[in-house]
Amino acid sequence: MPKDPVILLPRLQQLLTQAGENIRLARLRRKLSAARVAERAAISRNTLHAIEQGASTVSMGAYLQVLFVLGLEKTLLQLAADDVLGRKLQDADLVVSVRAPKQSSGE
Repeated sequence: MPKDPVILLPRLQQLLTQAGENIRLARLRRKLSAARVAERAAISRNTLHAIEQGASTVSMGAYLQVLFVLGLEKTLLQLAADDVLGRKLQDADLVVSVRAPKQSSGE
């Protein structure tokens, strides 16, 4: 039974497509055939092709298996490693823990 396609914003699809292209280029630089990488990653050649095309229906596990075969599995740790926005929000400390005193209406 085919999976329903995941609908992504165009800029997100571009990022996934670029990631797939980067994986393909890494495979070619290592002079590994698609069949060999697919076999070592325990996935089908069709799944590897989908990864290299940036398909959003392929599981993260399959992407990680291919990265492992290419010796790039630790690059996954770079995701959200430099969370600039999160750090700014944390530094702003937007949580108000003390309420302002009530003003009396009669004075």
